[in-house]
Amino acid sequence: MSGNRWVLHVDLDQFIAAVEVLRRPELAGRPVIVGGRGDPTERAVVSTASYEARAFGVGSGMPLRIAARKAPDAVILPVDRDAYLEASDSVMATLRAQPGATVQVLGWDEAFVGIQTDDPEAYARRIQNAVLEHTRLHCSVGVGDTLVRAKVATGFGKPAGVFRLTAANWLEVMGPRPTKDLWGVGSKVSGRLAKLGITTVAELAATDPEDLVAEFGPKMGPWYAQLGRGDGQSTVDDTPWVARGHSRETTFQQDLTDAAQIDSAVRDLTARVLEDVSAEGRPVVGLTLKVRYAPFVTKSYGRKVSETSDRDEVLARALDLAAGIEPGRPIRLLGLRAEMAMPEDARTGHTPTRSGW
Repeated sequence: MSGNRWVLHVDLDQFIAAVEVLRRPELAGRPVIVGGRGDPTERAVVSTASYEARAFGVGSGMPLRIAARKAPDAVILPVDRDAYLEASDSVMATLRAQPGATVQVLGWDEAFVGIQTDDPEAYARRIQNAVLEHTRLHCSVGVGDTLVRAKVATGFGKPAGVFRLTAANWLEVMGPRPTKDLWGVGSKVSGRLAKLGITTVAELAATDPEDLVAEFGPKMGPWYAQLGRGDGQSTVDDTPWVARGHSRETTFQQDLTDAAQIDSAVRDLTARVLEDVSAEGRPVVGLTLKVRYAPFVTKSYGRKVSETSDRDEVLARALDLAAGIEPGRPIRLLGLRAEMAMPEDARTGHTPTRSGW
C-alpha cells in the first residue's frame, strides 16, 4: 500500500459489558456490571461496567457491593472469561484481515494496527465497520504517528469515534492537561512530578530530561520527559507476545486468620500457577506473593529464585515468602505470580515502559 505510515490504536468500547449485551439483547440500554460471580454480597470487584452504569459512578476495580449501591437497578453478571476470549479472537482476526495491516495485540480489547495510507481516518472507519460487521462490537480508533499518541488519541474518540493526535497537535490538545492523563503516568507519578513543579503535560514536555533523573532514575526520568512530548516508538511490532509470568489470586469470603489456613491457600495458589507455567514449558525465575490485609491494605513479598521447573522447589520458595506475612493480621486476598525465563527473541512488552514495547 502507498502513503504515509500511521499507527492506529483500536479499543473496543465497554468490551466485556458489550459481549454480555450481545448474549442478552434485553439488557441493551440498561446499566450492566460484570464482576466476580455476579453476587454483590460476596467480596469481588467490578471487571467492567456499561456506559449506563458508569453514569452512576461505577468503575473497574470498584468493590462489587459499592457498585451495587451506586447503581441499585443495575444488572450484575458473573465474569465469563471464555466468552470474552472467543470474542477477542474474532476481533483480532478481523483486524489481521485488513489490507496491509500489521497487528500488535495489547489485550482482550485493544491492539495497535500499523498501516500505510494517505487517509488514516478512512482506514480507521473501515476497521470500525469490519469489526462491527463480523463481531457486532463497536470500537474507537486513535490515529497517531507514535504508539503513545495513538493510544492517547483513542480516549478522545470514545465511544465509537476516530481521533488523530500527532506531533502537530499534541501540545495543543494535551498541553493543558494534567500529567496523570498520560498513558503510563498514574496518580503517584503525577504527584511526584507536582513536587518538582510539573503539573501539566506541556510543563513535562518542556522539562530537561536530566532534571528528572534525581527523582526517577537515569532510565525512567528521561522516559517521562519523552512521554510528555508523545514521542517514542512508531513501528507496530506483530511479534507474538510471550507472557513474562502467570499469576492467580483468591479473594476470601471470610478473612484468613490462622497459619494453617494461609499455608493451605498458598499451596492451592502455587498449584494453580504451576498449571499455567507448565503449559509454557519455561522455568520459573522469580516469585511474588500479594497479600491484602483487612480492611484493604495490600503488600507484596517477592524474590528471585534459581531457575527451576521443579514443582516442589517452587512451592518451597512460595512458602518461604508466606513466612513473611505479618502474624495476627486478617487476610482477605492472596495472590501469587511466577516470573519465567524469557526467550531471547521475545518482544519486550506491550506497555511504553522506558521506550520499550
